[in-house]
Amino acid sequence: MTSNIKIQPENWDDPSTAATSSGGSKIFTQKKHVTFEDGIVLTSGEIISPLTIAYETFGSISPKKDNVILIDHALTGDSHCAGYYTESDAKPGWWDPLIGPGKAFDTNKYFIVCSNCLGGCEGTTGPASVNPKTGKPYALSFPVITIRDMVNAQHKLLDHLGIDKLLAVSGGSMGGMSVLDWAVAYPEKVRSIIPVSTCGRLSPQGIAFSEVERQAIISDPNWNNGNYYNGELPANGLIIARMIGHITYLSSESMLRKFGRRTRNNDANSRFGKQFEIESYLHYQGDKFVERFDANSYIYLTKAMDFYDIAEGCKTFEDGAAQIKSKALFISFRSDWLFSPRETAELVDAMRKSGREVDYHEIESEYGHDAFLVEYPKYSYLISRFIERVYRFYNND
Repeated sequence: MTSNIKIQPENWDDPSTAATSSGGSKIFTQKKHVTFEDGIVLTSGEIISPLTIAYETFGSISPKKDNVILIDHALTGDSHCAGYYTESDAKPGWWDPLIGPGKAFDTNKYFIVCSNCLGGCEGTTGPASVNPKTGKPYALSFPVITIRDMVNAQHKLLDHLGIDKLLAVSGGSMGGMSVLDWAVAYPEKVRSIIPVSTCGRLSPQGIAFSEVERQAIISDPNWNNGNYYNGELPANGLIIARMIGHITYLSSESMLRKFGRRTRNNDANSRFGKQFEIESYLHYQGDKFVERFDANSYIYLTKAMDFYDIAEGCKTFEDGAAQIKSKALFISFRSDWLFSPRETAELVDAMRKSGREVDYHEIESEYGHDAFLVEYPKYSYLISRFIERVYRFYNND
């Protein structure tokens, strides 16, 4: 351990720091933090220092440290991918149906690590963090970040944890982009990847929606050029951004099934009286989002997604895809129009043309992009089977 790192005590097998089973498949965890005083050099050449990373771990690491799986979260996710902090928690982590004893990412076999991404607002350094040069939140003085910067920050965390090899890296949506970039940036460390509901570059339509979401935030009178931390939050702008985002996460079929054209008579603030249930749902999602997410983080992270292109620095998209040498399992969902199966298939085809070993499953679902957070029974067995095969391959079983 170097002298410029401040950490909380780590003990792989201590229930106070590693997730443990309780009452069958229910697991508990706690969020941990590590601070690197030397910070991180970004791809732009700028430096963020110090750098704090929030992370959580699940299961136990093997003596050979050959059972480590890294989980990358989506745009508005965080390090809490599974389990509970306390018995009174209403909900577990966002990928809990996949992570735990006997589940796809089996914590009886594997050691799971998940960190809040660089630029986030759930414990890792981001725009809301204090800039040590000014003593005030960074706001828009926070440097522009990329998916590669997020991956490099995770790499720094894993080095600190003494982890040199990853059995697998998995995640969905923006997290899937990080998964792909792990295989490109650190091919010697990544044995397999499991990108879910993602693609090698965001479509123009996806970029367009992201820009409208950002403009909703920027147009809020309280945004104040990002300097809102000591005043009123740009709540209305962030609510609208979240509402737009949720529309892209759903599908026409899922909206019809869940909401139809049903209305309710409780819109006291509207001269129209009734409110459609889909309207009520979008408002609810926006209101809840403001309670937990930073508007500037939303802007920075959506921009990082827009900029990501696996072919950056390559002559063709195929050349970019050929950089991935890890064994791979891709999963997409038929009704997902934000990260469409066509875009996933484009990447899979390019990898196969370069001779890579790729499994690809396009799953029937009406839930749109949200399917990767809903349709667990339809793809969990694919993950468990794939990881087991990779583990046996590298352990000659």
